[in-house]
Amino acid sequence: MALQLYNTLTRAKEVFVPVDASHVRIYCCGPTVYSYAHIGNGRTFTAFDLLARVMKHLYPTVTYARNITDVDDKIMDRAKALGQSIETVTETTTAQFHADMDALNLLRPDVEPRATGHIDAMIAMIERLIAGGHAYAAEGHVLFNVPSMPDYGRLSRRSQDEMIAGARVEVAPYKKSPADFILWKPSAEDQPGWDSPWGRGRPGWHIECSAMTAAHLGPVFDVHGGGLDLIFPHHENEIAQSRCAHGTPVMANYWVHAGFLTMSGDKMSKSLGNIFTVAELLDEVPGEALRLALLQAHYRQPLDFSKEGLRQARATLDRWYGVLRAAGTVPAAKVPDEVLAALEDDLNTPLAFSLLHELANRFHKETDEGARRAVAASFKAAANLMGLLTQDPEAWFRWTPKGAEGLDEAAIQAAIQARKDARAAKNFAEADRIRKDLLDQGVVLEDGPQGTTWKRA
Repeated sequence: MALQLYNTLTRAKEVFVPVDASHVRIYCCGPTVYSYAHIGNGRTFTAFDLLARVMKHLYPTVTYARNITDVDDKIMDRAKALGQSIETVTETTTAQFHADMDALNLLRPDVEPRATGHIDAMIAMIERLIAGGHAYAAEGHVLFNVPSMPDYGRLSRRSQDEMIAGARVEVAPYKKSPADFILWKPSAEDQPGWDSPWGRGRPGWHIECSAMTAAHLGPVFDVHGGGLDLIFPHHENEIAQSRCAHGTPVMANYWVHAGFLTMSGDKMSKSLGNIFTVAELLDEVPGEALRLALLQAHYRQPLDFSKEGLRQARATLDRWYGVLRAAGTVPAAKVPDEVLAALEDDLNTPLAFSLLHELANRFHKETDEGARRAVAASFKAAANLMGLLTQDPEAWFRWTPKGAEGLDEAAIQAAIQARKDARAAKNFAEADRIRKDLLDQGVVLEDGPQGTTWKRA
């Protein structure tokens, strides 16, 4: 079947028709690097990683862009609170973000533009908006003239009053309309700033993505998205700036948004103390388990995140890696049609995972060795397309939490050999004692036709 995506712009699932089938271009709003990514961020970026993987499987060339916002008032506030330079905060946070996303097995984007590297493009875009009557300068600021765009609000479908209230716009005497939003604002001497026709200043948040997408993907591209919370005002304002600057009917043809993440039924919030960063969870579980947990629900639906769900995801991967361990080295195979069809149906991960479970069951029931290996090869290809089962099974089973104490591999192998010797001598009580002693120390033994293997509990 053809790829279908739910388009927030039309509120409908549509067949994906690229601008250029030989080169698909997609963009996801990336992090503002003032603090570590939390699991809500992780969910959005993992969903777009899956979309990029599916796109790259279907089309010959795909450019996936995900930006870094490295100039923002939150960054300035964070640097001041820490007593550090802005550069230190942004570089440290960006490095941690990359480490976190690598651990979740996210592909690095093909293009990762930084806002500070596109200031000239932002200034040029603002100048075009002013020349076209869509923006105006006032008291060192430049604002977008919302009434100049008749269909402003098409993405979010909010009334004018709702948009004014929802935007949390600053009440300022220089605004022509309460809904007008900042494109450029003045900077104090101790704040980051760049020379411009309107004085030394810095860009507003929304103009950054408009300039970066135009520079790397063109004035009209295929897919734009991010978290559901970005629909308004960020994405609405991006559309306004980009369309009015370039004179195009759309900015992107498809708008894709990931749903909210809750914690035990409650929305994540600092006041409830239920925000987990990706980094702290990676101290407790392998990144692949967190990836699977974040993909369990359909990307557009709410995901209720819990430590129990994370434990279940790890147990599922134990079973799936057990298939690869039992199969040994298997050749590359074609992704099963039914799995690809599930992913082509607006990234239906729940159905895709159910099909992976069926393949695992088929592997264990199959008695013919050649057929078993064929099933394992299809199973691995399907999982790999979703960014799963990409490491050596033994490495998976030997992962340990950060700071955990336990036997090293040499000691475990020595104990396995001692148990083997005890069994050979028919000293089964000693063999059972060794097994239990290892289990008490978090090591599980599994006996099979190829001998004894082990994994961390």
